[in-house]
Formats: sequence, C-alpha cells, structure tokens
Amino acid sequence: MGYETKYRERVLEYLSEGHSQRETAEVFNVSRYALQKWKRMKTLTGSVEPPKRIRPAKKLPREELRKYVEEHPDAYLPEIGEHFGCTGEAVRKALKTMGITRKKRQ
Repeated sequence: MGYETKYRERVLEYLSEGHSQRETAEVFNVSRYALQKWKRMKTLTGSVEPPKRIRPAKKLPREELRKYVEEHPDAYLPEIGEHFGCTGEAVRKALKTMGITRKKRQ
C-alpha cells in the first residue's frame, strides 16, 4: 500500500526546509529511494500523486464462449482460459456475467 499524497507533500516540504535526505528518511520512516522518486515526480509532473494503474480488460467473445461451454461441458476453467488466451478467473467472471454457473448436483 502506498503513501497518501498529503504525506508525500509533507515529506518533500520537510526536505525543502533544508534537511538532508538521510535525516528526512529517518524522521518520516521512508527510504531515500522513495524521497528521490517523489522529488523527481514532483519536478516532472508537478504532483506527487501516484499514477493510476490501467489494466486493459480482456473481452471474451460471449457467443464463442457460450458455444465452447456447450460443446465442452466438462472443461475446467483453466482449460477454457487456455483456449481463449486468458486466465481461468477471467473465464469464471465472464461466465458469471452470462448467468452460467457450475453444476451443483451430481
């Protein structure tokens, strides 16, 4: 878990008051590498807010998935994921949104 933006700003403010990096790192209990990184980030972007992680969603073709599951009813999620080039968890979530659940009775 990362540090809050206000905390990062306070650390850099303390550093700009004339304190050394070593002293600042000890007072705020952060690494000197983090100080250098935040300082560089502030210089380049004007903010110390951490960048947002962007993960592209893997869209599974719903009709193909439905057809594959009908043709292979005993296939495990990792096997289906391997066929579509994704993880079993992605397949599970896609099947859940489609209303297809696992067999609960024997």
